[in-house]
Amino acid sequence: MSEEMFENDIFTLTDEDGVETDFEVAGSCEYNGAIYFAVIPLDGNGDGEQIEYTILKSEKDENGEDIFVTVDDDDEFDAVADIFEDELFSEEDYGSDE
Repeated sequence: MSEEMFENDIFTLTDEDGVETDFEVAGSCEYNGAIYFAVIPLDGNGDGEQIEYTILKSEKDENGEDIFVTVDDDDEFDAVADIFEDELFSEEDYGSDE
């Protein structure tokens, strides 16, 4: 799977309670051999608020299909979040006049 395969795609995810939410993929990265995605809910960001995003990990289910799972390990989550903060969101420096 290409890391850029999903970038700028919009898709619907269903949580464990059956609630569907539309997300846009803000970016992807690889960490320790796994692919991670930063996704932004389409209904929750606006009016100058800081962008809130969710980190999902791509895995294979029992049928070999790609699925997205949450990252439950705190150290893994922190490492991947640092990558996204440095590579994706640091280039949006709103305080700079350069």
